[in-house]
Amino acid sequence: MGRKAELPDDYVPALGFSWLTWIYDPVVQLTTRDTLVKRNLIEHAAFDDGMKVLDLASGTGTLSVMIKQRISSLDVTGVDGDPKILEIAQAKAREASVCVVFDHAMAVSLPYPDSTFDRVVSTLFFHHLNRSSKSQALSEVFRVIKPGDRLVVGDWGRPTGPLMRLLFYPIQWLDGFETTRDNVDGRLPAMIQDAGFENVQTVELINTVFGMLVLYSAEKRQTLITP
Repeated sequence: MGRKAELPDDYVPALGFSWLTWIYDPVVQLTTRDTLVKRNLIEHAAFDDGMKVLDLASGTGTLSVMIKQRISSLDVTGVDGDPKILEIAQAKAREASVCVVFDHAMAVSLPYPDSTFDRVVSTLFFHHLNRSSKSQALSEVFRVIKPGDRLVVGDWGRPTGPLMRLLFYPIQWLDGFETTRDNVDGRLPAMIQDAGFENVQTVELINTVFGMLVLYSAEKRQTLITP
C-alpha cells in the first residue's frame, strides 16, 4: 500500500460509522443496486487496453476488482482515506487473483503527479464531503487526469419526485445533511464543471430504495498546441 494519510476530524467513514465498515458490502449491495451501478459505470468509462485507471475512494475495492477482471491489461489503482477499509480491499483483490494497487491517501491531496491517469472513476463518495472538500477533491481529480481523458462518477443526485426525495432522508441522517445537500440539490454537475471539466453529462439515472443514483461523465479539455 505504501502511501499513508492522517484522517481529518470530520472524516466520514463508509456507512457513517467505523463500526459499520464490516457490513458495508452487503448493505450497499442490498440497498443501492451496487452491481448494476458499477457495471454500467464501467461501460460509460469506455476503457481501452493499457489505460491507467484511478478508483477514487475505492472503499472495499469492489469496483477496482471488477475493472481489473473486465480488462486485465488495465493498470488499476484504488485510493481511500480509511486504512481499515483498504485492508478489506486488498484481501478482496487477493481472493480474486487480480493485481490492484491500493493507496492510503485523501482525495483533497492525491499523491500522484499531474496528468497520470487516463480514467478516474468513483462511486458513492462525493456525498461524504462538504462543499469545500468536494471542490478540492474535484480539482485534484482534474489535475491527475490526462488532457482529453475522462471522469465518471456515480453518486446520489437530485430526486425525480416526492417519493425519491423521501427515500433519501435516511442517507442524509446517516451521512450528514450538510455533506449530502449539494447532491440532493443537483449541484454536483456544476461543481464538476467549475473544477475545469467540460462536456459534463448525466448519462444514467438509477432508482434505488434510498433514492436516485446518478452516473455523471466529464472530460478534461485536450491541451491545445499553439505554433
